[in-house]
Amino acid sequence: MPSSMLASVISFALVGVDAVPVQVEVDVSQGLPAYNVVGLAAQSVKEGSVRVRAALEAVGHAMPLSKVTVNLAPADLRKQGCAFDLPITVAVLAASQKASLEPLQGLLLLGELGLNGAVRPVPGALAAAMLARARGWRGVLVPRANGHEAAVVEGIEVYCVEHLAELLAALDGAPLPTPPERPAPVARAAAHDLAEVRGQAMARAALEVAVAGGHNLLLVGPPGIGKTMLARRIPTILPEMTHDEVLETTKIFSAVGLNDGGLIEERPFRAPHHTISTAALLGGGTVPRPGEISLAHNGVLFLDELPEFSRSALESLRQPLEDRVVTVGRVAGTVKLPSSFLLAASANPCPCGWLDSGIKECSCSSLAIERYRSRLSGPLLDRIDLRIFVRMVALTDLRSPAGAEKSEEVRARVADARARQRTRLAPWGVRTNSEMSSAALRATCKLDDKAEVALEKISRTNRTLTARAIERILRVARTIADLGGEDDVDEGCVYEAATYRALEAA
Repeated sequence: MPSSMLASVISFALVGVDAVPVQVEVDVSQGLPAYNVVGLAAQSVKEGSVRVRAALEAVGHAMPLSKVTVNLAPADLRKQGCAFDLPITVAVLAASQKASLEPLQGLLLLGELGLNGAVRPVPGALAAAMLARARGWRGVLVPRANGHEAAVVEGIEVYCVEHLAELLAALDGAPLPTPPERPAPVARAAAHDLAEVRGQAMARAALEVAVAGGHNLLLVGPPGIGKTMLARRIPTILPEMTHDEVLETTKIFSAVGLNDGGLIEERPFRAPHHTISTAALLGGGTVPRPGEISLAHNGVLFLDELPEFSRSALESLRQPLEDRVVTVGRVAGTVKLPSSFLLAASANPCPCGWLDSGIKECSCSSLAIERYRSRLSGPLLDRIDLRIFVRMVALTDLRSPAGAEKSEEVRARVADARARQRTRLAPWGVRTNSEMSSAALRATCKLDDKAEVALEKISRTNRTLTARAIERILRVARTIADLGGEDDVDEGCVYEAATYRALEAA
């Protein structure tokens, strides 16, 4: 064997939810047996030497009794995880002249190795496949468990292996295995439906408006009134995701290892506990990774008992709610993570929960109520378009055998309203009324004379309304008009939108 042999294959590293190409170079040279990994590799990557050695022995090979140097380029990019096991193993075999890389030309490789040679799934397979397509590479070679996930990316070749022996056979001339046919999805009955909600006409209307325009929603009311029940039925009236939204959502879940293969075609509904840390909510870590607000991208983030969340966690939501993206900065780097979600939250009106309930006398002092409400800052509340006081349902309505309108019917109206918005807002590159810029709002939300008078009256009556609050009232009014199939926003739409901005009992 020559004094030094070099082999190189393509792999990737995850930065946030996106894949970045990494060149895996292996040099096998004369010298005392050693295994060194350079290129800013985390401990999980360096420990791969044990897995690589055991996997090679499991298929009848051995680590070269030479000096093995693994370089992961670019050297200034932090690499972590176990996805480099498979590409390093292949490069070691090629550098020691035990295999040819010809069958793998143009393929991006990834996979974790077990001690018995099994190839295990890794996070980020979809992002890797999208990277291969973007770079014009031939395709990807992934663990079999990631096959369905990678195969959704069109325009590239996708191969998958379940054991290192399969890959070695392919390097000897056998055909590379392709992903198996994905089984047809099994239709499941909906777990929830709006028809189960009795009464609550105003809250139901608010839910419909919130979903139709992508507006944030806060439900306030005493315990046991149905706030959580209402919020958990929001996904049942959300429109189906577009293909682009499906890919975006799947890529995020894949990046954190929460995807079980294939596409995520249902909009996510995330409901973290109020003890969640700011980093877990927004995303973070030594190498930044998505948090709950990114996992709720294209779906719903439900924060139950909103005032019980830490002040820092709540205030950190202000920028993502406005920009629909969160910027996470760490020493290791800064990443932008997608976070376009519908915020649904619930809260009690006071610490004991019974203020203005009409059910039970409130036992809280005025100071305790003020302190409780001050946990939600004005800037945060300004970003919540609809704030509804949920009242007690009469027993006759609660026990009525007649069901309310089904989610399917509401969902059809929501889908029609969103279709109108997509067409109207296409020139501005946004999809829902809640995303409209001031320029788009002025161009698409023209008020007639009566509506202008109504807005002036509302502004004069409530002096606490900020410029942002006025704009949000107009966005909600535009959504109400869309639900009604109207091109113009009339005074009725403006007045109805204004009624959705009260925290106190009506």
